Amino acid sequence: MAGRAIVEGFFDPATNTISYLVACPATKQAAVIDPVLDYDPKSGEVDGSSVDAVLAAAGRHGYEIVWALETHAHADHLSGAPLIKARTGARIGIGEHIKDVQRIFRPIFNMTDLKTDGSDFDQLFADGERFAVGDLDVEVMYTPGHTPADISYRIGDTVFVGDTLFMPDYGTARTDFPGGDARQLYRSIQRLLALPPETRLFMCHDYKAPGRDAYAWETTVAAERAGNVHVGAGKSEDEFVAMRKERDATLAAPLLLLPSIQVNIRAGAFPPAEDNGVRYLRIPVRFKANAAA
Repeated sequence: MAGRAIVEGFFDPATNTISYLVACPATKQAAVIDPVLDYDPKSGEVDGSSVDAVLAAAGRHGYEIVWALETHAHADHLSGAPLIKARTGARIGIGEHIKDVQRIFRPIFNMTDLKTDGSDFDQLFADGERFAVGDLDVEVMYTPGHTPADISYRIGDTVFVGDTLFMPDYGTARTDFPGGDARQLYRSIQRLLALPPETRLFMCHDYKAPGRDAYAWETTVAAERAGNVHVGAGKSEDEFVAMRKERDATLAAPLLLLPSIQVNIRAGAFPPAEDNGVRYLRIPVRFKANAAA
């Protein structure tokens, strides 16, 4: 028997993201879930310090990293998966509905070179698909709503939920990005909350809700059922959808939305270099009526 997955979280304060190093205690094979590539939007500088920290921890423990796994194409940080792949040979995996996200955003950024078949990734996972990390059995759960392509990874009594849920005192993810759907999100959350109450849930983000002293990213199904401020204590689907739409209308776009999407739907790769050897990210410009020339 492999035993329970060993989980180590790495918090990135710049994006409030938690990446996870998940290892099989028997074989010491490991996966990295939602790795972060450090990116400074003011300078355009890219740095691999967050990936370095994960790889250093894997080295200390003697882990062999075989997967770099994404829960979805993130809109708030750039993926460090290609750097992990380059340094370890790990395969990059994501849900099969990334193809839908690629089709949505290809025209928005006029990314004429972007393939929309998901082939930039090494593996596209279907709902219910299972694969192994050493002796650990990993089950893929399709949990859309935040985006059309979100998945969660279930390993025994442990689930990595991506942006589907936050800590109970913070609630749930927004659904106003292209392809998002509040009703889908509610139903995805109910699927997670139907798991055994002792199931451990690991968040992809934490924003430290008012009144809480420290960041946190691990909770349980029981705690979410009882106390999630958006869906706990038996909130109905219609109540949730109304709340989510009202709340989403007040939210600003994430700081790294535009660069993140362009990179992450390519499995973390930047657009090809142009004839001067420089890679560029695009910023779509939309003129309001009173600003049009």
